[in-house]
Amino acid sequence: MSIFSNFTKTIKEKGEQMGAEMSFFQHLEALRWHLIRAAAVILLITAFAFGFFDRIFYSIIMAPTRTDFWTYRMMCKMGDVFHSMFSFLDPKGFCVKELKFDLINTELAGQFNLQLNTSIMIGLILGVPYLLYEIWKFIRPALHEKERKAASGFVFYSSSLFMLGVLFGYYVVTPLSVRFFASYTVSESIKNYFAVDSFISSETMLTLLAGLVFQLPIIVYILASLGILTPKFMRDKRRYAVIIILILAAIITPSPDALTMLVVALPLYLLFEFSITVAAVVQRRKKKSEELMIP
Repeated sequence: MSIFSNFTKTIKEKGEQMGAEMSFFQHLEALRWHLIRAAAVILLITAFAFGFFDRIFYSIIMAPTRTDFWTYRMMCKMGDVFHSMFSFLDPKGFCVKELKFDLINTELAGQFNLQLNTSIMIGLILGVPYLLYEIWKFIRPALHEKERKAASGFVFYSSSLFMLGVLFGYYVVTPLSVRFFASYTVSESIKNYFAVDSFISSETMLTLLAGLVFQLPIIVYILASLGILTPKFMRDKRRYAVIIILILAAIITPSPDALTMLVVALPLYLLFEFSITVAAVVQRRKKKSEELMIP
């Protein structure tokens, strides 16, 4: 009987193990289809960007290289405002009248690769919201009802913050960097000729970096939910955060102009303060749910 019992137990354990393995592979299969759908949408956006590349290239990608770009016009208006408040400031210092550089291509297939790689990057950036949606659809069935409600706005908030960061990188960080490097010269005898792929890779990196930085409230929400981060800790370390933000702003905008650095640092500081509010809301919810569980 003991031999039969052990044999039956072994078969049962093997069956449970095989069932678990099948479940694991089923999850992998489900994840694969979610990723395939996301890749298909990204590929569709990439194809659209490739087909209409002429308009996109002139109107969007190359816009920060022209003095009529929205940011440069706003900087000129800001110069007038600051001059009315502080008469010692020269309003002409804010206006961008000329960008002294030319873009060149130095490779045989450079322009084709430029169009292809840029179209792929556009597809990735614009496809992020749908990718997050597919990831959420994959994770959602594994969550409890309360967890689903708590994370119900994940796709919307994460996508909105990412796109807001991309716009910040495109309209603030990129043009300020272009302005600085275009006007910076070691000698008047050296002319600025930038490789076009170098310019676009820098523009892409700055916009993507800004998009990722703007995910800070989402990261804080997750860490606060896990009990790793508290609003008290963030408030106590605020002065260190300010120093880090100023250093980050100095790296993003390598300009000696303190006012330009503050233009970048202010939104980042507001993002940090908003993250403290997010952590406080999470903490209040956790305390309320703990009080409801106490008999």
